Amino acid sequence: MKIIIRAPFFLLLIFSTISFSQEKEYGFDGGEYKFNTDKVPCLTQTQRTAIINNLKDSQAVLKSQNKLVKANKSIPNPLFIWPVKKASGVTYNEVWAISNYVDHNTAFPDQITDYNGGNNSYDTNSGYNHQGTDIFTWPYTWKMLDDNAAEVIAASSGQIIFKRDGQFDRSCSFNNNPWNAVYVKHNDGSVAWYGHLKSGSLTTKNVGDMVAQGEYLGVVGSSGNSTGPHLHFEVYEDDSYSYDKLIDPYAGPSNNWNATTWWASQKSYTNPTINAFTTNTGDPDFGSCPSTEVTNESNQFDSGDTVYFIAFLKDQYIGSSLNIKVYNPSNALVYDWNHTIPNNGTTYWWRWSAPVVDEGVWRGEATFEGVTITHSFNVGGSLSIEEPDMETTSVYPNPVSDELFIKSKTNIKELLITNILGEVVLKVENNQGIHKLDTQLLSSGLYFVTLKNEEKQVKTIKIFKN
Repeated sequence: MKIIIRAPFFLLLIFSTISFSQEKEYGFDGGEYKFNTDKVPCLTQTQRTAIINNLKDSQAVLKSQNKLVKANKSIPNPLFIWPVKKASGVTYNEVWAISNYVDHNTAFPDQITDYNGGNNSYDTNSGYNHQGTDIFTWPYTWKMLDDNAAEVIAASSGQIIFKRDGQFDRSCSFNNNPWNAVYVKHNDGSVAWYGHLKSGSLTTKNVGDMVAQGEYLGVVGSSGNSTGPHLHFEVYEDDSYSYDKLIDPYAGPSNNWNATTWWASQKSYTNPTINAFTTNTGDPDFGSCPSTEVTNESNQFDSGDTVYFIAFLKDQYIGSSLNIKVYNPSNALVYDWNHTIPNNGTTYWWRWSAPVVDEGVWRGEATFEGVTITHSFNVGGSLSIEEPDMETTSVYPNPVSDELFIKSKTNIKELLITNILGEVVLKVENNQGIHKLDTQLLSSGLYFVTLKNEEKQVKTIKIFKN
């Protein structure tokens, strides 16, 4: 018997609930996701010193081999593109949010000034002032790490002068572990650090190789000192390998280090938008860091089911408005909800839940800050292809807690279990026939069991795992 198992998913999400009577009628709820609430420093001073020594040594070796690209300090500094992009096939609108900028106030603790004069950064009691831009994944940070959904790309072209891989990448706290990272030196001599990358995801290019602007470098991870998946992007103006002049690529009233922006197109201080709009069978199932979310996303529902419409917002602010409209298969407006945002926040999710009846393809629309995301889902319709020999095939008990038994007049040679997202979580093949299955490794929720007999006839049955 051949069995393939993929681990179930869980997640950590810290949230608060704000409800209003008229919204409660439609099942209104939501909450905040808070990143790095413990203010964990991305690097200790010991780690930073070790990195700088590694960079110096690596550049010395490249120079001795006549492979080091000579810096031309007479040319302008590079203009960066955004170093995080969503991977091909990812359906979310955006996959990132900013948690911290560079702290320009060298005093500590709790004396913070970012490039714009705000306090969107942090320092620590030990004297660490945040020295990079932190870009974390949103929504579902751990699931996106597992799915390689947020890629790190070269902000500018240059030469790889050092990289480290193979370090644990599911950190949740300060731990003194080294991070996985790629370090790129640009033509003007400046160097960009790309830290906290996912283990095994780094570019296959070697130290000394060139990378083009926008080229893949790795996947956003949580290696090193980290409380969750994010990219730490740090830039230095390299002066004889000293790495003593930190660059904040953002131009602003409190950035006295560099007068002009290092971005080709500098993003706003806040970037309010909808990162994702999904339909779900329920609210996300929250676990503990570093487990992965059970998102409960689905695009398939039965008539009479309650659908959870969830919008994931970035940089919401007081007085802004979120609107969700839902249209039935006849294009008639069935639901029209409005929510006035009561507070500022980097990452929030808001949802309404309501029943759907008419069979066919429905459409939901979420609008926030001039951005409208459309999402389609199906109600009703056959979930299986049944042939006469499979008509009496069944599984029991349903719901199931431990063993699932298969009752069939035909020889079931293959069994496939998929979750509500269509992802295969378990596959069993046995030419002698499959009669029962241990489901204890499946997490609670809705699944589809697809059975195939020796005549390649197929039947799909919906089950619930307790």
